Amino acid sequence: DVFAGDRRVPAAQALADAGLGPLVLGAKEGLALLNGTQFSTAYALAGLFEAENLFGAALVTGALSTDAARGSDAPFDPRIHRLRGHKGQIEAADSLRRLMAGSAIRASHLVGDERVQDPYCLRCQPQVMGAALDILRQAATTLAIEANGVTDNPLIFPETGEALSGGNFHAEPVAFAADIIALAICEIGSLAERRVAMLVDPALSGLPAFLTPKPGLNSGFMIPQVTAAALVSENKQRAYPASVDSIPTSANQEDHVSMAAHGARRLLGMVENACGVVGIELLAAAQGCDFHRPLATSKSLEAVRGLVRRDVPHLDNDRYFHPDLAKAIALVTSGGIVDAVGRHVLPAIEGRTSS
Repeated sequence: DVFAGDRRVPAAQALADAGLGPLVLGAKEGLALLNGTQFSTAYALAGLFEAENLFGAALVTGALSTDAARGSDAPFDPRIHRLRGHKGQIEAADSLRRLMAGSAIRASHLVGDERVQDPYCLRCQPQVMGAALDILRQAATTLAIEANGVTDNPLIFPETGEALSGGNFHAEPVAFAADIIALAICEIGSLAERRVAMLVDPALSGLPAFLTPKPGLNSGFMIPQVTAAALVSENKQRAYPASVDSIPTSANQEDHVSMAAHGARRLLGMVENACGVVGIELLAAAQGCDFHRPLATSKSLEAVRGLVRRDVPHLDNDRYFHPDLAKAIALVTSGGIVDAVGRHVLPAIEGRTSS
C-alpha cells in the first residue's frame, strides 16, 4: 500500500488513478534501490541539502544577534581571515560583513564603546561557521562522487567477459561524509545557542534580562534558551561518529561494516533540532533589535526582522510561546530568512555564490 494524498490505497490502484504503469526494473536496479550504500547516500545527501539551508540561516541570525548585542563587525575584517587562509572562513566573514553593512545600530557605537572585544560566539563566527562550510563542501564532493559511482558486486565487464568480486559496496566514504555533516550541524546549532544565552544575559548583551521589559514579572526568553540548550545537548549525543563502530555479520564474512546508514539517518533529525535553535535565536535577535528602536539594523537584516514581525509580535508580556516558535522555525526551514537577505550574499556549499 501507498499513501495517495491522505488515503492509503494499494500501489496498483494509486498508479492507475494517476495514469501510470508500474516501473519495470532492469538488471540489478532492484538491488540499487534496496542496497545499504544507495540508501545511505540518499539520506546523507538529504541531510546535506538541509544542512546547507541551516548554515545560511545561522549566518543571518548570527549577524542579527551581533547587532542586537551591539557587537562589532571589526572581527569580520577581511585582512584577519586572509592571513589564516581558510576559504570557508574568508567567505563567512565576508557574508557577515555584508549582512551588517549600513546598520545604524552598529554606527551608534563605533566611537566611545568601552568594550574591548565581543564574546567568542560573536567574534569567532567566521572561524566556526567557515570550518563548518569547509567540511560540508568536503562531504558534498564525496557524496557527488558516490552518487555517480558504481557500488555493485560483483562487477560485470562485458568487454572482457569477466565478473570481478570486489568491495565497492563498502560505504566508508559515505559514513565519513555523514559523520562530518553531523559535526557541522552540531556546531552550527551549538554556536547559535551560545548567542541566545548571550542575548538573555544583561551582563553580556546590555539588553534587559531575558529580553523582557519587565524581567521581575516576566520570564521572557528564559525558557526558550533552555529549550535551545536541550536541543543542542541532544545533537551532541547524536554527533558521535557512526563510522568508528562496526559489528561482524554473516559468519564473519562481513566482518567490518561502515555503519553509514546509521550515520546518515540521524542527519535530518539533527537538522530539525538545530533549526529549532536557530528559530529561537531569530526571535531573540529580533527582540533584541527592537530594544534599540528607533535605530535600525542594516537593510538586509531589517528585511529579516520585518519578516519575523509580520508573523510574530514583540514579546511585551509572557505568552504561550509555541505558536511563535513554530512560525520562526518555518522561516528557517523554508529558506525564508535566507531569501529575505538574498542568497547571493551567502556562500553556497558547492563553493560558489548562488544566483
